[in-house]
Amino acid sequence: MKKQLPLYITLLVFLLSSYFELAAQKKHKALFVIADGIPADLIESLDMPALKEISKQGGYARAHVGGERTGYSETPTISAVGYNSLLTGTWVNKHNVWGNEIEAPNYNYWNIYRLFKAQYPQKKTAIYSTWIDNRTKLIGSDAAAAGNIQPDIIFDGMELDTVNFPHDDFGYFYNVIDDSVINRASASIKKDAPDLSWVYLEYTDEMGHRHGNGDTLTNAVKLLDDKLKRLWDAIVYRQKNFDEEWQLYITTDHGRENNGYHHGGQGERERTTWIATNAGNLNQYFFKGNPGIIDIMPSIAKHLGVKIPREKLMEVDGISLTGEVSATDADVQRNGNKLYITWKPVDKTGMTKIWVTTTNNFKKGGEDAYKLVTVVPVSDGKTMIDVKNMPSDFYKVVIELPYNFLNRWIIPEAP
Repeated sequence: MKKQLPLYITLLVFLLSSYFELAAQKKHKALFVIADGIPADLIESLDMPALKEISKQGGYARAHVGGERTGYSETPTISAVGYNSLLTGTWVNKHNVWGNEIEAPNYNYWNIYRLFKAQYPQKKTAIYSTWIDNRTKLIGSDAAAAGNIQPDIIFDGMELDTVNFPHDDFGYFYNVIDDSVINRASASIKKDAPDLSWVYLEYTDEMGHRHGNGDTLTNAVKLLDDKLKRLWDAIVYRQKNFDEEWQLYITTDHGRENNGYHHGGQGERERTTWIATNAGNLNQYFFKGNPGIIDIMPSIAKHLGVKIPREKLMEVDGISLTGEVSATDADVQRNGNKLYITWKPVDKTGMTKIWVTTTNNFKKGGEDAYKLVTVVPVSDGKTMIDVKNMPSDFYKVVIELPYNFLNRWIIPEAP
C-alpha cells in the first residue's frame, strides 16, 4: 500500500512549485509609439533598418484609421482623434474626441491607462510626449471624470518650452524635441522599466504640414528610424539583462492627402496607416484582416494581463492582434422588424451569443439591459433576429464569441 505524505509536506511542495512557476514567468511590459502623420506608402518606400528589425521579431501590416467610411463610426483622420482611438479601442462615436482641441472627451470609455491602473495600481506607467494634452486631456491626469490618472513617469510639454527649444520658421525644432523625447524614453526604459509606456513623436507630421511631399518629409521619416533604433536598443537591453518580455507597437495616427500637406478627411491615403510590432503570436487578423488603430489597445491589455470588465469589453471596437480570434468584420442590416447579422469566422469552433439592447446608457455612465436573443454556431457566420417585441429606432448588437466580442449599432435614418 502506497504511503501518503503528511499534509503539511504536500502543502509545502505545492507552495514551492507555485512559487517557482511564478518566478519562471517573465514580467510583461508594453510600449506603444505614435509617429505622427506618416502614410503607409511613404514608410514602405524607404529603407528603415530599425523598423525592419523590430518587425522581423513580430510583423508589419497595413492598417487603417477613420472608422467606417460613411457609417456611424466615421472618424476624422486628425491627430488627437487617432490617439484617443488607440487609447480607448473605440471610434469617435464613442470616445467623442473630434479634433485637436479635445473639447469633450467621453471618459466613460476607459483608456488603457485607466484600465491598467484599476487592476494594477502598484505598477508603473509612463508618458514621453511633445504634446502635454496627451497626458492632461486624453489619459486624463487633469480630468476628474477620467479618474485623474497620472502616469508615474512624465516627460512632456516641450512644445511650450521656447527657451530650451527655440522655435524656427522651418519647424526643425520639432526634431530637437523628438530627439529629447526619445533620449529620455530610452534612458528611462533602461533604468525604470515602466510596465506601460507611450512615446509620441511629432516631427514627421509638422514637416508634412509645412512642406508637403518631398525630401523634407522623406528625411523626417528616415530620422524616425534612428530614433526607433535607440528605443529598440533599450528594450533589447532590458530583455537581455532582466526577466522581462516587452511588446512594442509602432504606428501612426493618420496618413496624408495625396500632396502630403494635410489630412482630416476620408481619402484613401489619409485612412491608410500601418502597424509594426515585435509581438509574437500575431494572428491571422493582423496579417490579413486590415487591422485598425483601435486594435492596439486590446492587444496591449492582453499582453499585460488586463481583464477588461465585461460591460466595458462589450463597447470596445478593437480586436486583439495576438492570440486566438473567433471572428471579425461584423455587420448588422435592418429590414423592418428583422436584423440581419453577419460576421466572418476565423476559428469556426464554438457558439455565438447575440445580445441586443435598445438603449445607450453606457455612453452617459449608466448600464444597458442587454437581452440574449439567440445562440448559433460561430461557423454559421450569420443569423437573423426579429425585434418586433423590442420596437426602437436604435439598437446596439453585441456578438459574443468564444475568443472575442464584436459590436455594431443601428442608428436612426437621416431625415
